[in-house]
Order: sequence, then structure tokens, then C-alpha cells
Amino acid sequence: MAPAPAPAAHRPLASAAGAETASPSAAAPASAKQPPAAERVYAHVKRAVLDRSYEGGTLLTEGDLAEAVGVSRTPVREALLRLEVEGLIKLYPKKGALVLPVSAQEIADVVETRLLVEEHAVRRAAPAPRAELLDRLALLLAEQQRHADAGDLAAVADSDRAFHAEIVRSAGNQILYRLYDQLRDRQLRMGVAVMHAHPDRIAKNIAEHGEILDALRAGDADAAAAVVHRHVGWVRNLARGDVR
Repeated sequence: MAPAPAPAAHRPLASAAGAETASPSAAAPASAKQPPAAERVYAHVKRAVLDRSYEGGTLLTEGDLAEAVGVSRTPVREALLRLEVEGLIKLYPKKGALVLPVSAQEIADVVETRLLVEEHAVRRAAPAPRAELLDRLALLLAEQQRHADAGDLAAVADSDRAFHAEIVRSAGNQILYRLYDQLRDRQLRMGVAVMHAHPDRIAKNIAEHGEILDALRAGDADAAAAVVHRHVGWVRNLARGDVR
């Protein structure tokens, strides 16, 4: 096996939240049942990768993770293997786990898939949108604005993704929805990365979500699909270095 690439960063790991970092006096009652150790490590690392606490190029070690979460190394190995399968990290024996950066090709692939699914879904929804869908989208739009005002980029990305997922779900094609759901982690990580690099884009994203909602309320499938194409396609332009 080729030697591991030099990591862009190797910094102290953030300690896990909750009872794992609390003092004995502040710990949860003994009767409170915690998730299995491997699941706690998995959730801790995945959350940190998605919100960029562990950025692409960061080298994670079993020992540091075990200490951060308060477990032995065995469940750490189990969690890291699972995360490698999901494409978030690359394991290097006796060295650690490298957080994989988001590549331009990955961005292009995700955007292409999103456009295929989302333009189809919004065209299905627009002619006769259900009141429940419109109400849900309005709530998510307000939620995204609240998170933006609070500066919580991870939550902004989550509500952004949920807005689009609601439209896909409304199309009624469960196979397409499951396919779309598989993009969730990549969408969230890309969303946070884009907002860090282009903070002015947050307001534009929210405004474009409003345009999509207005087009759906008007029952205008062509207008809704056009906004979706422009809105989602912007990320592809960014990856190409052609930001409008």
C-alpha cells in the first residue's frame, strides 16, 4: 500500500458532547442508557466532518478519538471502517484516518444528480401543489433564515437540504426519493463548505428558495424548474471556477 498523503492538518480533536465530557458530578444518571460505544464514535466523527470541525485533510488517530469520546480503541476502529465505506475518510493502517476533502468531481457528480431529480420533482409538484407542501416549505424557509441570523452554518445547510428534500418527496416516487436521500451527507458537507467560502451566498440561497416557493404557489412548472436549475447549478459553476 502506498504511504499516506501528508495531512493538511493534525490538530487536537474536539471532545464529544454531553455525558462523555461532563465531570462525574454532572454526569447523567446511571440509569440513563447510552448508545453503543461504536455508535457514539461514529456520530461524533460524522458530525464533526459534516460541519467541518474536522476539515478535509485532517488526520484522525484512534487514540485521540478514543480519548475524545471516552471509549476504548476497538469501537473506534469499528466506527472508522463504517465511515470509510461512506466515503468520508480514508484509513491508513498504523497511521490513522484521513478526512477526505470534497473534490471537484464529487461536486459535479452530486450537482448533476440533484438537477436530474429536483427539476423532475418540482415539475411534478408545480401544477397542483398540496397545501401541506407549501406550508412545510414556508416553515423551512423561515427556519433557514433564523439559523442564518444566528450564524449557525451547519443548521442552515440542514434546513437548506430539507427544503429541497420536501419537494423531491412530494413527487411521490419512492425510488427517486431514496436515491436523493443517499446524497444527504455530501450535500450537507458541501453546503457548509460553500457558506464558509462564500458567506454572501447564504442570503442568495434563501432568496432563491423564496422564488421556488413563489413559483410553486403560482403553479408555474417552467419557472420553478428554471429557478431550481440556476440555484443548484451555481455550485457546479463554483467547482469549475466560473462563479456568477
